[in-house]
Amino acid sequence: MELKDLKITEIKEDIKQYTKHAEIPIFFACDEKFVKYTMVSIKSIMENASRNRKYHIYILHMGIGIPAQSRVTAMADAEFEIDFVDVTDKMKSIETKLPIRDYYSNTTYFRLFIPEMFPQYRKALYVDSDTIIVGDISELYDHKLGKLYAGVCPDRVVAQNDILGDYVEKVLGIKREKYFNAGVMLINCTQFRENHLLDEFIEMLHIYLFVVAQDQDYLNLICQDQVTYVDPKWNAQVFGELACPISEVGILHYNMAAKPWHYEDCRLAEYFWKYARQVSEYDAIHKEMENYTEEQKKEDSMSGDKLIALAVSEINNEDNYLRRMNKQAGKSEEKLALIKKMEQMEREGRFSEDCQVNPPAPTLMPEDINYLPHSLTNAMQTKYAFKIARWFVNTLIKKKQLIIKEYKGVENIKAVKDGAVITCNHFNPFDSFAITLAFEEGKLNKYKLHKKRMYRVIREGNYTGFPGFYGFLMRHCYTLPLSSNFKTMEKFITSVDSVLQKGHFLLVYPEQGMWWNYKKPRPLQKGAFTFAARNNKPVLPVFITMEDSNVLDEDGFYVQEYTVHFCEPIYPDPEKKRAVNAREMMDKNYEAWKKVYEDTYKIPLTYSCPDSMVVNR
Repeated sequence: MELKDLKITEIKEDIKQYTKHAEIPIFFACDEKFVKYTMVSIKSIMENASRNRKYHIYILHMGIGIPAQSRVTAMADAEFEIDFVDVTDKMKSIETKLPIRDYYSNTTYFRLFIPEMFPQYRKALYVDSDTIIVGDISELYDHKLGKLYAGVCPDRVVAQNDILGDYVEKVLGIKREKYFNAGVMLINCTQFRENHLLDEFIEMLHIYLFVVAQDQDYLNLICQDQVTYVDPKWNAQVFGELACPISEVGILHYNMAAKPWHYEDCRLAEYFWKYARQVSEYDAIHKEMENYTEEQKKEDSMSGDKLIALAVSEINNEDNYLRRMNKQAGKSEEKLALIKKMEQMEREGRFSEDCQVNPPAPTLMPEDINYLPHSLTNAMQTKYAFKIARWFVNTLIKKKQLIIKEYKGVENIKAVKDGAVITCNHFNPFDSFAITLAFEEGKLNKYKLHKKRMYRVIREGNYTGFPGFYGFLMRHCYTLPLSSNFKTMEKFITSVDSVLQKGHFLLVYPEQGMWWNYKKPRPLQKGAFTFAARNNKPVLPVFITMEDSNVLDEDGFYVQEYTVHFCEPIYPDPEKKRAVNAREMMDKNYEAWKKVYEDTYKIPLTYSCPDSMVVNR
């Protein structure tokens, strides 16, 4: 192939790629009250955009009525397609945790859903509704992002206000000149998806609630040092000094509370009204300005004062975000590495593996153990072991190394009168203590559960490998160790059957490995459910949720406060085969855990690995 032919081929390929991605997606977010101003912004885009391109405008909303939608979609033409997309279901999972301030609504958070909801787009434009686009918006869209998360402009208000500048530096830890305004963003959808930035945002809601700039603060932290700063003409914020001469502006942004549809003397309002006169809602917009009261204007003025007051309050907050992160800077390197490892294992779908390497331990042989001894000596050892264990647990509680905030659903223990397999998520060596305490509370009822015991299935190494104090507890507190030896396992299974047939309880961790402070339920293994099905006993799902206390542990992490949730028991169907019962009980157990997780944390359960790797079987 000659050089010129090669160049022609390359050009054709470029044209092909360009054609494939020629549609420019533009996103707005608004409610019924704000939709008429969105119409004005859309009109300005249509008037100034290159007509050699195709555009698809999406309006993200929660319940905008059909009449209002129809007025907007009527603006569409050959180059501009307009659609409304309801994000109510997406918002349900997080809206209770969203901080909302003054003239903001929860619509400001909608932009975070764009990459996940529209997987067909590599990049997309988000534009606030309080904007007028006086330049060709395709020029902004054509900026190359590479692997950066977004194209943005600095926030001029922050740059020009000392208190707000101090806020982003002393609370967020971001240089004021690098803090960007999220009202206009060129979003790299591919990178948002690949780096799970929506999940990161949801996780950050659990870490800290930002009340000054809300989702903009979250976006700045999530995207920190991973943005490109485009020409400031593409987000020329009217509040304060313009970033460029008005003749060079591409997008005018009427940021903050003073809007041209409320204030006749609003700066550069003429640009807004030029396009407002061209939309069907002009009379309604003009009437709103005429009817805007002095009391409402006073509230606008007060909102600015409140913003500054909030910023000052956060700067002085001894537990603000940056101070909290600095306190945690002394975290154990071992634990930080462990967290990274868990993240990697989740991405790879390795849920049943241990995230911590267990030291080698001797194999438990049949002659090494009598699973259910009945000798007087053993009874005395057991009584003594439980006495020591109770002292140990009380010490942990007193020192706030174990914090149990609440037990929920303890009545479900009482409902199971003749034994059950108790399943629990496994995230801490102390989580069994929380179950034990709850079990003791559950026994205090008229059904004589005080005669029942709770046995724990433990791993082989915990039984054979622990010396001294912990080893004594492991061997004498109603524990049933697994074994890598087949003959020993035969004794183990016989003992499990005996325990359940006598109406006792059996605690099993069906996730298998322990993942330190991991909050999500992991896919389950079938062993616990096979025990239940074979002995015609119910499964009692227990899921422990956690939240930060105000106590730092020796590794520099906050001690978790536990809420122990006892779910309704799951019974086998006597008409079904053992394997079918085991499978169905396992699936129901996982769903019960999942519901507790989503109801408690107010987020949907998702994993960073592909769905195909989440094998709940």
